[in-house]
Amino acid sequence: MRSRSIVLVLAAVALALPPFALAQIQQAGKGKSSNATNATPDFSGVWQGRGAARGAGYVFTKDPLPMQPWAEKQYNYNKSPKDPLGHPRNEVDPTVTCQVPPGPTWIMTPPRPFEIIQIPGRVIMLYEWDHWWRDIWMDAQHPKDLKPTWMGHSIGKWDGDTLVIDTTGIRAGTMLDGAGHVHSDALHVIERIRRVDPSTLQDDMTFEDPKAYTKPFTGQYRFALRPGWDMVEEARCEERWQELPLTF
Repeated sequence: MRSRSIVLVLAAVALALPPFALAQIQQAGKGKSSNATNATPDFSGVWQGRGAARGAGYVFTKDPLPMQPWAEKQYNYNKSPKDPLGHPRNEVDPTVTCQVPPGPTWIMTPPRPFEIIQIPGRVIMLYEWDHWWRDIWMDAQHPKDLKPTWMGHSIGKWDGDTLVIDTTGIRAGTMLDGAGHVHSDALHVIERIRRVDPSTLQDDMTFEDPKAYTKPFTGQYRFALRPGWDMVEEARCEERWQELPLTF
């Protein structure tokens, strides 16, 4: 009778524990034979940009970028003298004019949510901004006959608790960040994404683009977890699409 009472008490305690605490107890009970570090990190959920670690909201680093002369000239032309937030002028901002898609680096910078979905062999980043998405193909290689696309081609792998993403094949024409820096079709980006605390993802990036920059440079961005948030429809260029004539 006493043993049955103990079982009932333990069951009640288990039900009262939050899921993460119960998981820790279960893991501890497995003993030395288990290896928690072998588990794939779970980044699933809705996240929102919090800006660079140094406080910059629309750039990956506050340091001056090592631009080639043509890229610096274009950046100086793009800058808006009236915008205190550092956005480029509307007439040259492709996300305002709806001339080209945002690209895989610029789309990180606005404070819009995106959802990470993990499935076998693939990590998907679904952005609320115009419902663009990135496919990160895990443990894969870039195609030899890779044709440039607006979001480029991304492959990934796990390095302990860090998701390493290698992106190349990005079409020129999009902006590197929300401040008006540009890039060429030679842009190559390596990202190392990890949780710095339970509710924060940090993306440490290395950019290499010999056509637009004199040397590789690094940057950083952070994203906050938004529990309970739902993705909504956001058609940024809806007015432009409605103006297009019907062809059928």
